[in-house]
This record gives sequence, structure tokens and C-alpha cells, in this order.
Amino acid sequence: MAETAFQIQYRQEFIAGFEQLQSLLRSYVTTEAVIKGNQATFLIADSGNASAKTRGVNGLIPARGDNLSQPVATLVEWHDLVRKTDFNIFASQGNQRAIMQMTSMGVINRKIDQDIITELNTGTVNTGAAAVASTGLTLRAKTILGNNEVPWDSNICMLVTPAYEAYMMQEVEFASRDYIDGGPTRNADPAWRDRPISYFWLGMNWIVHPRLPGAGTNAEKCFCFHKSAIGHAYNADNIEARAGYDEEQDYSWSRCSVYMGSVLLQNSGVVVINHDGSALAAA
Repeated sequence: MAETAFQIQYRQEFIAGFEQLQSLLRSYVTTEAVIKGNQATFLIADSGNASAKTRGVNGLIPARGDNLSQPVATLVEWHDLVRKTDFNIFASQGNQRAIMQMTSMGVINRKIDQDIITELNTGTVNTGAAAVASTGLTLRAKTILGNNEVPWDSNICMLVTPAYEAYMMQEVEFASRDYIDGGPTRNADPAWRDRPISYFWLGMNWIVHPRLPGAGTNAEKCFCFHKSAIGHAYNADNIEARAGYDEEQDYSWSRCSVYMGSVLLQNSGVVVINHDGSALAAA
């Protein structure tokens, strides 16, 4: 006769798996809400690097026109649909309806970032051969933007991989609270939240992103860019999150949708930083 009768308990509150669920980038680019249509046209205006003129011998001041360009972001529809039968929900552990809604929103938020990253990666200004992150490499990217007359107005973003951040954390000027503002303990919230942590150092907002091109390899792509260098257009209603139940077929569903498109507005405002993060990748 058995002397034990072990019982297995299943935790009903689910634990979110490790994946990016929020958009980390949308607030760091120039956005436009589209009310109607499938295109958003941005306007870039400057003098065309004109020089001041003196009055001509005829007594008139030479006139010129402004340099205007109109980059276009074409909106494309993107969706994520999750469907589960009522029996699946009934028989499964945890709140399956809540899981569907969480994961579908995460898929769309990741797509928003991927759309922006794809445009950043079309930039042609770069730091040369891949190197390990350092204050010097960071200053090189900063200097390139400065030489391109990009204003240092707190709208500069350093978008880096976890490896780039790890190397920078070994730089005293970056890791010390004497130099950096906006560290992870500033305005600390006693409740843990699933949100990105950003730093403000060297006049730039630092965002650590796990999905940059080549992450974990010797050919990582990090980006130093101005907010006015990238445009992102989306439908005025923003992300549509719907959930429902089909009585005839007895299933529940959750759908997230967005219409969006991104465009490189000013190539001179994006520096692609070629970084070697392979030494810090998993074995």
C-alpha cells in the first residue's frame, strides 16, 4: 500500500516570459498621427547652407529660395491575432484571456520598434570598422553629428545594445553618479514596472535595446541620432486592441492592429555605430 499521495499545485497567476513588450523608441522620433490616408508627408526646411551676401553693385540685395524636401512615410497595416477555444481556456493553467491580450500587444509594440530601427539602419554615416564601446567611440559619434551641424538640444538619442552598455559601465565617466543623470534609481518607484530604463549622459538620452541588428555578434549596429532625423507616422486611433468571443464556434480571440510607417528624414542626423559585442555574448 502506498504511503504517500503527493499533490501537484499549479500557480494560477501567470509569469510573463522574457520578451520585449513595450515600444522603447516611438517617443524618441518625430511622430505624426494620420487621420485619413496611407501616406504622411514630412517637410524638411533649411537654407541649403546658404551664405550671407552683401548688397550688389546695382544697389539690390541678392534673393534666394529655401531648400525644401518632403520625405514620405507610407503606412502599412500590421496585425497580431491570437485565438483559443473555450475548452483550451477552461482546461489550461492561468488566465489565458489575459495572456492573449498581453502577448498580442507586445507583438505590435515590437513591430513599431523594428519599423523605426529598419529606417535608422538605412543611414549611411558611420563610425568605420567595428570596435568595442568606449567613451572615445561615443565621442566620435557625437563629433560626427556636431560636424553635421546637428543641434545639441537634448533631442539626441544613443540607441545601444546591452553589450555596448556593459562596456560603457566600465567607464568611470559613464557609471559614476557624479557624471550621469537619469540612472535607474532616480525617482525610484517601490512597485516594479515593465518599462525601459533610460540614462541621460553627455547631453544624450541612452536607450538599451535588445533587438538591434547583429546584437551579440562582432557586427552590432548601434545608433546615435536626432529626433528630427526619423519620422514615424501612424493612424490617429493609434494601436487598436480588441478582444471577443465567438459563440458559434466557441472560441475567444484577441487582436492588436496598427497602421504605421517610418522614414529617414535627414541622413546627416543619424550615425551608425559599428560595434563589436561578441566578447560578451553567451558561450
